[in-house]
Amino acid sequence: MQTINDWATPFEQGNGNQTTTWQACIAFHQRLAQAFGQWLRFEEAGRSDGGTPIHVGVFSADGVFDPQVAKADGRPVFLNNNGIHPGEPEGIDACMAMLRDLCLDPARRAALGRTVLVYIPVYNVDGALNRADTSRVSQNGPEAFGFRGNARHLDLNRDFIKADSLNARTFAQVFTRWDPDVMVDTHTSNGADYQHVMTLIATQPDKLGGVTGRHLREAMLPALYADMAERGFPMCPYVNPLKEIPDDGIADFLDSPRFSTGYAALHHTIGFMPETHMLKPFEARLRSMRALVESALAYTVAHGDAIRAARAADRAAVSAGASVALNWQLDLQHSRPFRFSGFQAVYEPSRLGHYQRLRYDRTVPWQKDIPYFDRYETTASTVPPRAYLLPQAWHDVASRLQAHGVSLQRVVRAGHVPAEAYRIERFEKRREPFEGRHLHDVLDVQLETLDASLTEGDWLVPLGGPHDRFIVEVLEPLGIDSFFRWSFFDSVLDKKEHFSDYVFEDEAERLLAAEPELQRRFEAWKTEHPNLLGDREAVLNFIFLGARRYAEPEWRRYPVLRLLELPDSLVAAQA
Repeated sequence: MQTINDWATPFEQGNGNQTTTWQACIAFHQRLAQAFGQWLRFEEAGRSDGGTPIHVGVFSADGVFDPQVAKADGRPVFLNNNGIHPGEPEGIDACMAMLRDLCLDPARRAALGRTVLVYIPVYNVDGALNRADTSRVSQNGPEAFGFRGNARHLDLNRDFIKADSLNARTFAQVFTRWDPDVMVDTHTSNGADYQHVMTLIATQPDKLGGVTGRHLREAMLPALYADMAERGFPMCPYVNPLKEIPDDGIADFLDSPRFSTGYAALHHTIGFMPETHMLKPFEARLRSMRALVESALAYTVAHGDAIRAARAADRAAVSAGASVALNWQLDLQHSRPFRFSGFQAVYEPSRLGHYQRLRYDRTVPWQKDIPYFDRYETTASTVPPRAYLLPQAWHDVASRLQAHGVSLQRVVRAGHVPAEAYRIERFEKRREPFEGRHLHDVLDVQLETLDASLTEGDWLVPLGGPHDRFIVEVLEPLGIDSFFRWSFFDSVLDKKEHFSDYVFEDEAERLLAAEPELQRRFEAWKTEHPNLLGDREAVLNFIFLGARRYAEPEWRRYPVLRLLELPDSLVAAQA
């Protein structure tokens, strides 16, 4: 009979401050799958940008390894993702021990019941191979660990929507194939100092919305906090201070879809990013991580049917035309007390410069209620159209949609259909690049109607299926992490023709005489901007851009159209 000692993990064989290597981790899971194949499958799911295999494991107490069978049988599915930031490796080691114990312990298998456990042992495989002890500033162990960036120097926990990495596309395929009800993506946090070992980012309940959001806030989160206290790791929300120190209050983290839990919310999946505190010893962080993953898994086993029903109701509501929120802001008018265990903050002169530095005095611990702002309000929303039309020129967007499991249909015959299009009125990009792109933080749009031309080969993106919320939030430009904001459509922001000012001066006078509406707007502009009348470029540019004679219809028109009718006779069933 095999025992735990026969299957000790590298962490358990070490000194309590060592994490596994990628090679040892994968070999361990492969050995488990070979020895316990009746319960565990372990295989390659895809390749990273660096050409390294990304593996996925599936554990089922009664040998259900097919996602279609699991769905047909109404089984809860729990996804555990580890090593997205390999310098935060607690989840990698905890997952090894958890799977080992499931294989060896009949009672643990019985407790899992019908729930299927899907796990990615190491997601950022190239970062895990880039191993050192220098990149995590001030982190308390382990002795060596991986690096945050992947082979393309991307932070994969910012890449879930834009999917610039092959890692993200592999993850999307695993996620949409299994459609998990609950996901835990393991992390380590820095920031303020406090007594808690474990902090938690949950899918923001207001942003998750619907029946699932209410279940998370009213049932699952209270249960997890109570259970973690019983397990010896009293937990607090992720420490996101309103000011510099948590004494003044903390706020829920707005996990937009670029993050793992925000991505999960687009599929009505409850997601968690447990963040152990980096200043605590590695062994304590690892044990608290395993406790959190097992607590969330146990809750999913016990309440999986209720979670599945909530998700189904929310999907049905979106498909029926319910309004979809696209952006949110923190509600600073409402908070609730949270019992927080911290350390006294001390400000004192820095020895490095002429300023006050902050430190925390661990000899003065405290426990008190602090304001916890855990409510968000919708700032932008939309009622979904019947479908979206994506012109075939935007093939990189089509490939992203397909990677995320969205079914596309091809236009097989040219025609016309009533539609709505957005005109980009104002936009502001970040000055510095962010994860390989320039993000549009500021965006104003105007919706207009038109008779849209469909060309053979264009893509129709129909609604009425399980991916509706994802489709709406990435194709509506005002979505907080829409494809537009991630600069997939930036070429429409550039006007392609211009003028020579010495020639255009006379032409501008003719345009004003020929276009009364342009003349009216020009007079209003002069009244509003008298300081610009001495700027030749500003004057001529206003006339040029406003003249119908030289209009470029595609300039600043968002190319994805909202269709008000379904052109059934013009499209094929599947692209």
